[in-house]
Amino acid sequence: MSHKRLLIAATIIAALLAVSFFFSVPHTREVTLESVVSDATPAPVVELRDTFKKGVHTITGSLSAPNACASVSASALLTEASSTQAISVAVSMETDTDVCLQVPTKMNFSTTLTAPARLPLVVSVNGISATTTTL
Repeated sequence: MSHKRLLIAATIIAALLAVSFFFSVPHTREVTLESVVSDATPAPVVELRDTFKKGVHTITGSLSAPNACASVSASALLTEASSTQAISVAVSMETDTDVCLQVPTKMNFSTTLTAPARLPLVVSVNGISATTTTL
């Protein structure tokens, strides 16, 4: 008799597990796919360091590229907007179209500019305004 009770208890437990699994797993007919296409791309994050010596700003920095095969370059320009001068740093990042392991990689850049001291930096990556952090 004890084997019969054990078999019945095991069958009841297995049935409960199967029923709970069936109701807890989402079914493909219940899942709706919403394709959300966002026009707004997130602002790239650029780490910057501005060193000023003898009238020359040396601006170094880094940003995350999609792979190690990307190339990054930067240029700086003295701009004046609404009677306030600023240093505009244009970073261009070109991704390689060849076969490359798609692992985000930290890429470094450097540029120099002769300008007055203590000017704010405005950074863009491929024409998109970037969020900056200081090193």
